[in-house]
Amino acid sequence: MLKTHPTPARGPVGESVARLDGQEKVTGAAQFADDIQFGPGLLHARILRSPHAHALIKRIDASRALALPGVRAVVTGEQTPGYIGLYLQDRHIFCRDRVRYIGDPVAGVAAVDEQTAEKALDLIEVEYEPLPAVFDPVAGTRPDAPLLHPDLGQYEAVNFIFPKPNTNISNHFKIRRGDVAGAWAQCAAVVEREYRVPHIQHVPIEPHVAVAKWDEKGKITLWASSQSPFAQRNLIAKALHISQSQIQVVAPYVGGGFGAKAGVSMEALAVVIAGAVKGRPVKLRLTREEEFFTTFVRQGLVARFKLGCDTEGRLLALENTYYWDAGAYTEYGVNMTRAGGYSGTGPYDVPNVSVDSICVYTNHPVGGPMRGFGMPELHAGLEQAMDDLARSIQLDPVEFRRRNCIRGGDTVATGMTMHPTGLPDCIEQAAAAINWGHKAPPSAPTKRRGKGFAIMWKAPAMPPNAGSSARVQFNEDATVTVSVGGQEIGQGTFTVMAQMAAAALGVPYEWVKVAGPVDTDYSPYEWQTVASRLTWSMGNAVKAAALDARRQVLEMVAQAWKENPDDLDIVNGQVISYKTEEARSLKDIVIYGLPNPDGDGWIGGPVLGRGSFMPTYVTGLDAETGQGPRAVVHYTTGAQAVEVEVDLETGKVEVLRGVAAFDVGKAINPEMVKAQMEGGLVQGISTAFFEGLKLKDGRVQNPSFVDYRIATAADAPPQVEAIIVEVAQDDGPWGARGIGEHSMVPTLPAIANAIYDAVGIRMDAPPFSAEKVFMAMRQAGVVQ
Repeated sequence: MLKTHPTPARGPVGESVARLDGQEKVTGAAQFADDIQFGPGLLHARILRSPHAHALIKRIDASRALALPGVRAVVTGEQTPGYIGLYLQDRHIFCRDRVRYIGDPVAGVAAVDEQTAEKALDLIEVEYEPLPAVFDPVAGTRPDAPLLHPDLGQYEAVNFIFPKPNTNISNHFKIRRGDVAGAWAQCAAVVEREYRVPHIQHVPIEPHVAVAKWDEKGKITLWASSQSPFAQRNLIAKALHISQSQIQVVAPYVGGGFGAKAGVSMEALAVVIAGAVKGRPVKLRLTREEEFFTTFVRQGLVARFKLGCDTEGRLLALENTYYWDAGAYTEYGVNMTRAGGYSGTGPYDVPNVSVDSICVYTNHPVGGPMRGFGMPELHAGLEQAMDDLARSIQLDPVEFRRRNCIRGGDTVATGMTMHPTGLPDCIEQAAAAINWGHKAPPSAPTKRRGKGFAIMWKAPAMPPNAGSSARVQFNEDATVTVSVGGQEIGQGTFTVMAQMAAAALGVPYEWVKVAGPVDTDYSPYEWQTVASRLTWSMGNAVKAAALDARRQVLEMVAQAWKENPDDLDIVNGQVISYKTEEARSLKDIVIYGLPNPDGDGWIGGPVLGRGSFMPTYVTGLDAETGQGPRAVVHYTTGAQAVEVEVDLETGKVEVLRGVAAFDVGKAINPEMVKAQMEGGLVQGISTAFFEGLKLKDGRVQNPSFVDYRIATAADAPPQVEAIIVEVAQDDGPWGARGIGEHSMVPTLPAIANAIYDAVGIRMDAPPFSAEKVFMAMRQAGVVQ
């Protein structure tokens, strides 16, 4: 059956044109600001999106839209024959033959203002042929499921992703270790559980926005709110079959990312539209409603666990299967599935392991990276199952984790030897801080208190050769400019890079500035600002660049003073000699050099330090067993404990206290590390109690802050304690490793375990709303 839709679907709740026009109206001040930066020739773009979850595109007629005064161009999939994708190239920039989710981009309009572009969308006629859809990842793996990507076998993928042609499985990562089948008979207790984790949205304060200009000579400039300017340059160039040198990406400070602005989502749309109006900049800004379902969302998950231990509480076997609801395109989600696979045991030492981590195409919004990169979803059920297993043999849950947590020197499930880790210390300190084992009386007779505990691990999920580079240059007055390609998204990375450069050089921190904005034409290369890797990877590059500059200074001064560079040092911006006690400021000499001691000529010149870093030691893993010498660069580990109070009359749960203890290797900026721990805990609380995209037949039912709530300051616990544990990372700068994402990972299961401790109920999926908690208590007979 053919269906014609002359009026586009702008969102899952069918907002009126009047409301959209009200949302989109550009104020005079905003227009003035745009004119200053991009000139009065700036055009505005809007996107026609699919109203169907799955359908063939039979015909597109844009003639009426092109005839509308003020419209300058309409583009469709005819202009985008190439594929785009980070790990798996499985989508066109604009849809060509079919649409795969409600919101898939079908056409783009460039016009003199947003209102005209919006009106033009109504005039584009698209004829669709609806197709059967997939809305459940488990059902999507069945042989009789509708096939969403018939060409999966022809897509280009990196060599550590394993698509299954003629299925909806875009990656299947496996771990096989020991004899799982034989181990069950040795177990004194076995638990089997299934948990579901919903899709959630990143909801950054700043929505996605991009401005693109394609000049007459073929040079493309893209200004974007981006975590991944270099990746965007690379992926868009490949999709358009042009040189990376033709694209310049400029990325100012980002108003919130959380993974939503990693890789490429809407930015390529702006570039393609700009190609149809060469010489004119084109601005594409998503509405808040579009932000909820047309950019990356966090993938949904169906997780099945089977765990067994002996009478002493020692884990003997684990058999976990993860079905990732990765949405319509899985170019980023396939690597999340891989990360969920190699980390699928959690931070536990288990001799017999079977893990299947399966990335499944569905007709839901596109799954992508979000803070934690699969680890919050994975640990959500795993840590509840571990609690249940401990309780089944009457063993204290914290003691259970003491006995089974991974330690330095252990062999993890992939065959890698675990590096030194402070996880045991994190467990001890978190338990002590929450006063584990002692339950305080509730604040009212109708309330119950409980405590919960959870541990976690997370590795930087990235290709084995993701690199970083940096430049350090002096100015005439010896102040320092550090150039990097990593992005400041509010996590404080520019502050930390300045600290590292100052420490390596031997100058005051106040002398150091990190250059911005990031610009792919001028900034040194950085893979992406993701994976909690910048402190470690980019930090190594900055340290190397600073040491390179330091070496140049000391060699110059040593030649001028006729001394050995080993006898010299730079302290507080001065070169000092430990041999002669001579001292000289860096000012002037780092640009103009020093006169030759014999009075003939000069020594030195402008000092420019260069540094780069790329891990060279990560190895491949066997496709059938997941075994290999080194699956990841390292793991950050940690523990969280919470105390909650449950209201028996309403089901409302209040988090009274939260404790976070993480091994960060070395805290370069302890206050910022603690802030990350606190912020991650609050964001974890948000996913535990409030967040979840409500999907019905592929349509998001709650694409606004009216119906999608996130935690605010009022929801934060009255008491939060952040504990820093430091066990140095051998390849980290000063021993440091990342902590940006990790504190969000164990919060939800810690809360779930605390609710169980308080009232004895389990729920198979968040969010744990008051209504859901009350109904679970009623079903369990806790309340009438």
